[in-house]
Amino acid sequence: MTRHAEAQQVLSDHHRVSTDPASPGHPMPLMRTEEPSEEELEIRRRFQAGQFIDMDPPEHSLYRRMLIPEFTVRRVREMRPAIQEATDLLIDDMIRAGSPTDLVDAFGFSLPSMVTCALLGVPYSDRDFFRARTRKMMDTGVGSSEEGIAAAIEVWYYLDKLITVAEREPGDDLIGRLVTARRETGELTHDALVGMIFLLLIAGHETTANMIPLGVHALLRHPDQLDALRADPEGWPLAVEELLRYHSIVDWVGFDRVATQDMEVGGQAVRAGEGFFVLGASANRDPRVFDNPDTLDIRRGARNHLAFGYGVHQCLGQNLARAELEIAYRTLFERLPTLRVVGEDDELPFNYDGVVFGTRALPVAWSL
Repeated sequence: MTRHAEAQQVLSDHHRVSTDPASPGHPMPLMRTEEPSEEELEIRRRFQAGQFIDMDPPEHSLYRRMLIPEFTVRRVREMRPAIQEATDLLIDDMIRAGSPTDLVDAFGFSLPSMVTCALLGVPYSDRDFFRARTRKMMDTGVGSSEEGIAAAIEVWYYLDKLITVAEREPGDDLIGRLVTARRETGELTHDALVGMIFLLLIAGHETTANMIPLGVHALLRHPDQLDALRADPEGWPLAVEELLRYHSIVDWVGFDRVATQDMEVGGQAVRAGEGFFVLGASANRDPRVFDNPDTLDIRRGARNHLAFGYGVHQCLGQNLARAELEIAYRTLFERLPTLRVVGEDDELPFNYDGVVFGTRALPVAWSL
């Protein structure tokens, strides 16, 4: 699905379309071997528990309802001072270390790491452990290479131990609240809680970590747009929406579906058991919806983009992501007004082959 309307149709139709990779005909089947052993099946069952991105309603709805209170507009508004503080601390560190630096290492990765770890209750001191493994998972595919699978298993067992500790002494964080409110009622098994936190950790960290340097790069390469934002800082929320549309860093992964009934999409017959890949980057540049879609226009007001998905699986943490991006961009350009990219674009290590689009490094410099 390459067009905006058909993408919305497929992503919103949970009655005739399934996201479950175990569904017959799914284009990314969960079972990759013909006859897995009982031990392998048990490992897969444990690993998949709680990962509601691969579930259909009503099971998906059960998990999502548990997390909605943690990501409301009001809850994110309460988190903004902490996000601002973390942003300022990281920029302070950049200034002390001096120009030039790699923005991916010094800022793009670190800010969402600090925010996500604080939200979930994961020690920030373990950020390097997560960075190495999430990067491996995103670069090679969580379940499509031995390296990606090994990295995912390491993260899963780390969270398994962390949550085991929280079940004895729950803290004042998302993990602690889920343990207290949900485990005691029997709504969540231990493995399901591990799976939920695994999903939130990966989804909430890697996507924003890639969007921060990409957005900085895009604005530095469009100085007229950046000047407009400096003249009118109230425009940052709309600018964030346009940057999300423009880059669409999560394209088809997570947008894979299968028809469970015969249906029609865009005038074409689709049979039950036929799979879909929704191409979010293409839909977000559909000229039927966005004028001059290949042009970055911070005043566009592109809130109807599909960067966060659509329908019941629309990104749960989108309010938090928007707040992080807005604060990160605005503060960085306010405090470092002479920021510039070092080198030419064709020298930058853009990651075109990974699960999430981004750049592995963004050399920047500034003068004070």
